[in-house]
Amino acid sequence: MNRPSYITDKALNIFIKNALAEDLQKGDHSTLATIPATLQQSAKLLVKEDCILAGVELAEYIFKYYDKDLTIDVKIKDGEQAKVGDIAFIVTGSAQSILSTERFVLNCMQRMSGIATLTHDWDSRLVGTKTKLLDTRKTTPNFRLCEKWAVAIGGGTNHRFGLYDMIMLKDNHIDYNGSISNAVKMAREYVEKNKLNLKIEVETRNLKEVQEAINTPGIDRIMLDNMDNETMAEAVSLINKICETEASGNVTRERLKDIAKTGVDYISVGALTHSAKNIDLSLKALKI
Repeated sequence: MNRPSYITDKALNIFIKNALAEDLQKGDHSTLATIPATLQQSAKLLVKEDCILAGVELAEYIFKYYDKDLTIDVKIKDGEQAKVGDIAFIVTGSAQSILSTERFVLNCMQRMSGIATLTHDWDSRLVGTKTKLLDTRKTTPNFRLCEKWAVAIGGGTNHRFGLYDMIMLKDNHIDYNGSISNAVKMAREYVEKNKLNLKIEVETRNLKEVQEAINTPGIDRIMLDNMDNETMAEAVSLINKICETEASGNVTRERLKDIAKTGVDYISVGALTHSAKNIDLSLKALKI
């Protein structure tokens, strides 16, 4: 699959450089002490739980970043179903390089595969509806790149990546400002003054706030926060497609279909990234 637009070579290089610096510092002494620099070997990525595999392309990138001479024979691609006992890929080259990047690759792939698997499961509940499943910013600092990528691999849709690519006026912005209309007015002036191309989303907590948002020009999406299904359906009817709608808060897997029936365009779920269980994967030596 194609990488999301935010997965640039620059972003990957920064992420990998920092992660390797954290792990290696002055060297992988266990490997340097016991493995000859000239030793060439192979290792297989073994799947130990059924899952939607994610992080294969990232693993290739990490291996090549660390040692351009490593070769990777991919057996299972990102987003494909993997079963217990499957071999996802075989990496061949310097045994030192394989060992020094092993845990970094596994940490990324186990976490990403867990997120992709959970996302695929939740997204499957929305098949046949027009509602899209979104992630949130409830991510791990310095690992958001991989977590958002995993959501996309699992079939979900990425929400804003950070604080810089969308204006989202949440409860505290509104409460500090006094009203939705005041907050939106200031946001529009800010966007215009700074010549920014940013959408504006506003969080609403009840039908009164929904009506205020409807009456306020310049809103691209209205978030319906922690509303029950009946209230949400009424809110969607009031909004009547003048802008996009997003359901958020207290979303469970069991509620997904009923929330989609209200007609919302999006459902955002923090659990996709903050509650996914890592998938058990291992890298095992293959002598050549």
